[in-house]
Amino acid sequence: MKLLTGAPGWSTSADVIVIGSGVAGLTTALNLRSYGLSVLLVTKARIDAGSTKWAQGGIAAALGPGDTPEQHKKDTLAAGAGLCEIKAVDVLVSEGPEAVRKLIAQGAVFDKSETGEIALTREGGHLRNRILHAGGDATGAEVSRALLAAVRDDTGIEIIEHALVIDALKSGAGKVCGVTVHVIGAGSRDGVGRALARAVVVATGGLGQVYSQTTNPSVSTGDGVALALRAGAKVGDAEFVQFHPTVLWRDLANRGQQPLISEAVRGEGAILLNHKNEQFMVGKHPQADLAPRDVVAKEIFNQMQLSGQPHVWLDATKLKDFEDRFPTIYASCIANGIDPTKEKIPVSPASHYASGGVLVDLNGQSSVPGLYICGESACTGAHGANRLASNSLLEGLVFGARIAAILAKDLPPQEDPIEDKKTMLLDPKILLPLQIAMSEGAGVMRSETSLRKTMQTLEELSKLTSNEPRIEAWEASNLYLLATAIVKSALIRTESRGSHWRSDYPQSSNKWLSRVIEYLDKDGNWYSEVEEI
Repeated sequence: MKLLTGAPGWSTSADVIVIGSGVAGLTTALNLRSYGLSVLLVTKARIDAGSTKWAQGGIAAALGPGDTPEQHKKDTLAAGAGLCEIKAVDVLVSEGPEAVRKLIAQGAVFDKSETGEIALTREGGHLRNRILHAGGDATGAEVSRALLAAVRDDTGIEIIEHALVIDALKSGAGKVCGVTVHVIGAGSRDGVGRALARAVVVATGGLGQVYSQTTNPSVSTGDGVALALRAGAKVGDAEFVQFHPTVLWRDLANRGQQPLISEAVRGEGAILLNHKNEQFMVGKHPQADLAPRDVVAKEIFNQMQLSGQPHVWLDATKLKDFEDRFPTIYASCIANGIDPTKEKIPVSPASHYASGGVLVDLNGQSSVPGLYICGESACTGAHGANRLASNSLLEGLVFGARIAAILAKDLPPQEDPIEDKKTMLLDPKILLPLQIAMSEGAGVMRSETSLRKTMQTLEELSKLTSNEPRIEAWEASNLYLLATAIVKSALIRTESRGSHWRSDYPQSSNKWLSRVIEYLDKDGNWYSEVEEI
């Protein structure tokens, strides 16, 4: 099955196509080039417009005195609430330090302490200071800058900007051998074209726009995961959508991307307060305000329910040098009429990160030959039911390098695609009601009643089809697929675990130490499996 498009008007080719220009895509592309392979890098907006540059907190790696990969593993497993794939976590924490050193060698500059050593801080769920940061709270921007500079200097990487990758092309043998691409712009590559390759790597980031409020940029419409679903790939852990607990609350009329208040602010001493001025996280978890994100988000939600207010407060007025330590956050607060050095910041949870995605092995290979997935689009199993803070940039670095290494060793020959005549396309008008339904029924708290109501809305929206291929329709169709996967998986998992919270099943159950897997057949029919970890 594929999305309805016009006929391709141009074509190109490379050894490997990499879709996405965040840390996962850029790292994969650079490592592929180190093996001499040609790369076509396709990105939806400008090459620097992905989610990576918005990452405030940093990169987690066991680089500090006395810290070890084993301790990093322990914290990752604790956050993952029993659903982490142990081998994937081992890869992440053991190969992470070297991946960070390589990033520094490529030109990334991290903040230093007064003694000249790399400054390490702590975030929720970490029992040691192991978070590298840059520009105070602009780590993602610095990582992106360094990787982009290296990519732009490499003439073996062809870049296509402002291009939405629509669907995978498959050979008669069922192998992915290219993609269809829509380029917005003038010249020979205006409109839909066809790009062929011996392998395709999806690194398109998250799906935050499936909800009304998110920390993700507008380009985060889950295009890569939806592409993989339509190609027949298996998707796992879709129900585990992490809500960042502290996002700047403005008002309910503000939809889309919201300003993030990094966990590192609490790591430096800021405290959460309810409307009675009580420090409500004390006694709720041993780490109090620095508990794992799912714990904090749930308790903030509880406090909002008790008070009837749409937010709680984050008090950072006692932090020294807030403006210097968190310049991006400071500027964002000031722009919204709040001086964080003098007044409390209103915060509430918003969708932040998809711990699940396309199921892959330790080398990023999906269940469909020729299709590799990296970064937030992938489900490596390293995050389990809830990603540990600052493990996401690390995952892109580590698994991007592994994908490149396996492709350099065993890159299949180019195959010719065959035509898939089964198409779908939904009307862009479904987007707003879809986002509202997902936020209300499949957000921080879910129940069978809320989820079934949401599924009913999705089924009604699926009848609003379109015969006009355009970006808004393709994005809406992608978000519909992802919303459906989230709701179906959330209905199947009758327990609360990690970032999946069912009010009708408030406890975790050992019988759910399993992964919920979703996939589509060639006619677009849904199938679900439950697989023990």
